[in-house]
Amino acid sequence: QVQLVESGGGVVQAGDSLRLSCKGFGSTFSRYTIGWFRQDAGKERDIEFVASISWNGDTTYYADSVNGRFTISRDNAENMVYLQMNNLKLEATAVYYCLGDRDRPFGTRSLDDFDYWGQGTQVTVSS
Repeated sequence: QVQLVESGGGVVQAGDSLRLSCKGFGSTFSRYTIGWFRQDAGKERDIEFVASISWNGDTTYYADSVNGRFTISRDNAENMVYLQMNNLKLEATAVYYCLGDRDRPFGTRSLDDFDYWGQGTQVTVSS
């Protein structure tokens, strides 16, 4: 099992940057694909895929809406995954969740594949 803890959320203005962090607690963190998903409960939207990274970092996936502006990376020595978000737009406002999926070397972007969730961190983008 792995426990995931997100941090780095906050309130920013449109066009600003923000970096989210996901800390994994567990000896096999390096065997987990880590994904970032988001949900804006205020708009009753379904949870939305943002980005994911395979266990060795070789494979990354991005939602079309963030491709070119967001970058996912990981540091397995520190059990960390990061989501660098640049040029944030108003529609990025949501709770961002870090999810884990073990033993899938080429990664995934499917919510159904992930078994472990963090508690979420709120990102609010204002105009």
